[in-house]
Amino acid sequence: MPWFEDKGDHLIINTRVAPRAAKDGIQGLMGDALKVRIQAPPVDGKANAYLIKFLAKQWKVPRASLDILSGETGRNKRLRVANPTDELRARLLSLENG
Repeated sequence: MPWFEDKGDHLIINTRVAPRAAKDGIQGLMGDALKVRIQAPPVDGKANAYLIKFLAKQWKVPRASLDILSGETGRNKRLRVANPTDELRARLLSLENG
């Protein structure tokens, strides 16, 4: 299963989130998921909100264009990015190609 799918008007991205990290960052690919470290604790949805905010800033997309499709209570999450830019597609492909 690919770690991300380009559906034209949106992207589906599999992520593996590590909450309570020492610092925020996108670590690269881990199996069939993009590993993301965030400082927020996994309490009362804080990590999910922080993840959306962090990725929106990193990928230069509006927060409203990101949502969690599945995995809200786990580390493995499927995200949807609506109306992705060509720059974002290129960044994701560069991760895949090393």
